Amino acid sequence: MASQPRILKLLEDLRDTTASIYFVPDIFVSDLIQARVDFVGGLPVVAVCETPFYGFNGIVKKVGDYLLASLILLAISPLMLAIAIGVKLSSPGPVLFRQRRYGVDGRKIVVYKFRSMTVAEDGDVVRQATRNDSRITRFGAFLRRTSLDELPQFINVLQGRMSVVGPRPHAVAHNELYRKLIRGYMIRHKVRPGITGLAQVNGLRGETDTVEKMKLRIEYDLAYLRSWSLALDLMIVLKTVTVVLKRQNAY
Repeated sequence: MASQPRILKLLEDLRDTTASIYFVPDIFVSDLIQARVDFVGGLPVVAVCETPFYGFNGIVKKVGDYLLASLILLAISPLMLAIAIGVKLSSPGPVLFRQRRYGVDGRKIVVYKFRSMTVAEDGDVVRQATRNDSRITRFGAFLRRTSLDELPQFINVLQGRMSVVGPRPHAVAHNELYRKLIRGYMIRHKVRPGITGLAQVNGLRGETDTVEKMKLRIEYDLAYLRSWSLALDLMIVLKTVTVVLKRQNAY
C-alpha cells in the first residue's frame, strides 16, 4: 500500500479529463499461476495463484478424466487381473500398495499401485526406490519398468482423487521434506495430482535423488498450471506412451 497516495493523487489529477484510466498492479511475485481479474464479494481482485480448472475448464477436465479412466479400465481389466495374480505369486503380501499422498488443496488421499516391493512403506520416513533396490521383487521390477504398477490409479481417477494428467503425487513424508526446501512447492496442489504429467514426459521420471532434480520437476508442474489446455493434456497422454516404451529412469 506504499504506492496508494501516489495512485490517489494521479486519479485526482486526471479527474477533470476524458482520459480512460487503467491500473496495472505491480505484482511482486514472479510465478503467476492462472492470473486473471475476478470478483470476490462484488469487489474486483487480481488472482495471482489460482487453479486453471475454474468454471467451464473444471467441467471439461473432470468429464474428460472420468470418460478416459472408464474406457481405459474397461480395456485393461483382463491385464489388471493377470498382474494381480502375478503380484500375489511373486511374494507374500497384498496385491495393492496403498500410500498416503497429498491431493488437491493439500488434503491427504490414498493412492493405489500394484505392489512391487517386499515392503509397503507409508510412515514418516519413506526411502525412494533406487537402481538395483533389494526391496523390489523380480516381478515388481518388470511392473516398474513398464509403469504397469501405476494402472490401479485409474480407480483413483474415478474416485475423484486424481486426474489422468497433472503433477505426480509424492509420499507425504517427501512432501513435508521438500515443501521446506523448494519455493512454491505446495502450489502444485492447487489441482488434483495426475497419473502422468508434464515433468514425467520431459525426462523427470523416477528417483529424485537431489534437491535440484525435484526443483526441476516442480518447475514443470508449475508451468503446466500456467499453460493448461485440453490440447496440452492430450499431448502429454500421447507422449507418455512413448516415454513408457523407452523405459527411461524406470526402476
